[in-house]
Amino acid sequence: MKKDKTKTEIDAAACMAMFGTLELQPEVRGVVDSMVERLRTLSRKSDGRFVAVDLRVDVLEKKGCKDKSGSATKSCFNAGEIATFLRKIGFGKDTTIYLTQSRWDSSLDTLKELFPRTYTKEGIMPMDKKDQFLNPEAPTLEEVVDYYICSESDVFVPAISGLFYANVAGKRISSGKTQILVPADIPGSSASPDNYLSHYVTKQNHLAYSCFC
Repeated sequence: MKKDKTKTEIDAAACMAMFGTLELQPEVRGVVDSMVERLRTLSRKSDGRFVAVDLRVDVLEKKGCKDKSGSATKSCFNAGEIATFLRKIGFGKDTTIYLTQSRWDSSLDTLKELFPRTYTKEGIMPMDKKDQFLNPEAPTLEEVVDYYICSESDVFVPAISGLFYANVAGKRISSGKTQILVPADIPGSSASPDNYLSHYVTKQNHLAYSCFC
């Protein structure tokens, strides 16, 4: 019995470490809050709702956006594919989109053509914080900002599969934000977004469910 109790306490501690509310440094929290507020202001035509997309050009180039081992499941999607996916599942041109990309890249233009309200960190971060938070030699701050904005957005779309996707999914599940839509090549002209909910949500196979549900 004592052993089971100890294991339960360890599991609870692990859950809090992974998905619990971690207190950010005031400066970082302030930057995240100001960016989220800015995104919601820009989203006034959609009731303050915005979509966060984990899409980083350098990672896409490294992955090559190729299929996984010849299967139908792709490991990543480029800007054009994300634009088509979002349009087909019903998002309109007034949708505000936050990208985890640091600065604008010409490869993102196809996304902005369909969704003009698409922004990178550089586009919405407070001017006086850019040198500190967009420093390529210290990427950790950027990653923290992305993690919290993607966790607080109304919808999260992981254009890149991997650990970041899993971590954000866990944080969102723990806070009840289960609108996590996984991109796919949709054959028809339209589809229901419910068909593309993350397996972490539909199958409840994320560790966060055993922690909080």
